[in-house]
Amino acid sequence: MTDTSDSVFVVPGIPAQGVSAITPADPRYPSLTTRSRNTRFTGRPDRVHVPRTAEEVRRAVTAAVHGGSRLAVRGGGHGLEGLVDDPAVRTLVDLSELDDVTYDEGRAAFGIGAGALLGSVYRSLYLNWGVALPGGTCPSVGLGGYVQGGGFGALCRRHGLIVDHLEAVEVVVADGSGEARTVVASRSPSDPHHDLWWAHTGAGGGNFGVVTRYWFRSPEAESDAPRDVLPRPPKTVLFASAEWPWESLSERDFARLVRNHGDWHSTEDGTDPTYESLYSALYLNQHAVGRITLSAQLDGSAPDAHDRLEEYIAAIGSGVRTPCRITCTGMPWLRATQRDVENRGELTRSKSKGAYLRRPYSAAETELLFRRLSDPDYDGHTTVVLFSYGRKVNTVDPTATAVAQRDSVLKSYLGTYWTDPADDERHIRRIRELYRDLYSETGGVPVSDARTDGSYINYPDVDLADPRWNTSGVPWHTLYFKGNYPRLQRAKAVWDPRNVFRHALSVRASDCLRPNGTAP
Repeated sequence: MTDTSDSVFVVPGIPAQGVSAITPADPRYPSLTTRSRNTRFTGRPDRVHVPRTAEEVRRAVTAAVHGGSRLAVRGGGHGLEGLVDDPAVRTLVDLSELDDVTYDEGRAAFGIGAGALLGSVYRSLYLNWGVALPGGTCPSVGLGGYVQGGGFGALCRRHGLIVDHLEAVEVVVADGSGEARTVVASRSPSDPHHDLWWAHTGAGGGNFGVVTRYWFRSPEAESDAPRDVLPRPPKTVLFASAEWPWESLSERDFARLVRNHGDWHSTEDGTDPTYESLYSALYLNQHAVGRITLSAQLDGSAPDAHDRLEEYIAAIGSGVRTPCRITCTGMPWLRATQRDVENRGELTRSKSKGAYLRRPYSAAETELLFRRLSDPDYDGHTTVVLFSYGRKVNTVDPTATAVAQRDSVLKSYLGTYWTDPADDERHIRRIRELYRDLYSETGGVPVSDARTDGSYINYPDVDLADPRWNTSGVPWHTLYFKGNYPRLQRAKAVWDPRNVFRHALSVRASDCLRPNGTAP
């Protein structure tokens, strides 16, 4: 009979009880190593830890460091690149059991385990206290990496980014001797660990340690009553969707849609509260998908919400001669948060890219998008999504958090999806070439200028660090972090001196690392 119980990973210097680990012989192993949303990447670590406390995380990290085992951390499994599912990773720490949601009276903040999924966080906060976090719209995204990347979503134009509400963070870090310890770092500038808190407000996951717990409290909260500590979501959400079929969509109509959408968002009156709760996404889908879609939502309890949403849809479709199909529905806010609108079924292989847009796409860029997306011979499901952005997000100083992009009006996501592994190279090249040509005037990437402002680390793209695809002369870390990168490097040198937590897009304490990957 095969022994499928937890193995014990024992190394010198670790207490005799060792660290419980799940190995490839265990029937649970496949479930823990195939949680990636992007099935292009599947890791084969020697062991997986599923800790239930910060202390168990600490022992797992110490064991991995002393055992010379490359370490990675998994939250929800929505990583778009193979930063966690890397063949070099031998020890995987899966945080899915750290998922509690409580109110911490001592901090007057909500404490949430870093392994919690957004959908369950929304549900617990709302049903128990009537509050919400301004997080993303996919309920199966894990809080752990999402927060560290700066996270945005449906409530952000009204309430800012999720990191704008981050009060404190509990992190297991490894010191120069390889010993792990647990540190709590807070927003307070007087906290000696303040820079560790700041480093977790937009640098992305896998950089400084293992986050085991977050605390959230809105900076403008004046009361310590739980119902006053975080934003209160709308009672209901009103949704509208407009679809234009590709079969009758002309280039003129495509260009009109993109221009209308860009003009509306770049010229809206940011002081008018009418549309502060608006969250929208214009899906410029590949011809194979069959349609271009505008999805929008608004606070359903707002006066004349239905009329305002109709006016928005009409403004985006103004002058477009192709008939569109419009649907409108309302539902309670909590039910709206539980819909997985990004589930693509069997299309589980993908390659993604991103950009912040200070200005909408130009006529030439729009013409390029139409030419590539209207190609009837391409069978991949490419999409260019233009998300509404700005408002409260842009009222925060670019240095207050690690998220440096604080004046964009749209956030752009570019991705392509397919099923067959044999087609990987063809589809990846397709999206790479689209991105390169879209930003051809700036070396194939969205450098920070009058039109664009770099990219979003939660849309990680290893091509930005590849001189074949980034010929701008602007390093990848500047595209993601701009002038905040030196401060992130200083935090890295202090909190992860051995470079234990690293991947292809991790912060480097120095641009020149030793051959073994540690910082000099």
